[in-house]
Amino acid sequence: MTLDRDDGVTKLIIDPETERILGVGLTGPGAGELIAEGVLAVEMAALASDLKLSIHPHPTLSETMMEAAEVFFGQSTHVYRPKRAKKAARADQRGSKGA
Repeated sequence: MTLDRDDGVTKLIIDPETERILGVGLTGPGAGELIAEGVLAVEMAALASDLKLSIHPHPTLSETMMEAAEVFFGQSTHVYRPKRAKKAARADQRGSKGA
C-alpha cells in the first residue's frame, strides 16, 4: 500500500531446520530495488531471524522483506490469519501428545 497499490508479493525460501534463507521471490512494483537485500541475505547465509530483527522503515517496500521473515515465525503484523476453532486446536494438541 506504500505506492497506493496492492499488487506484488515477497516470498522467502527458508530451510525450516536451520532457518537459513535459501532464496527470495519478488514480483510487483519495486521488485528490482528489493532483490539486492535478498541477494545479500542468501550470500551471507543469513537466518530468517537476522532479516526479521533488521530495521526496515515503515511504510516502505523494504518492509515486505521483514514481514516475509516474520511470517516464518508466525509473527507478522500485517498478514491476516483467521483464528482456529477451539475444538480443532484441542484435537491437534491431543494428537501431538501421543506422537
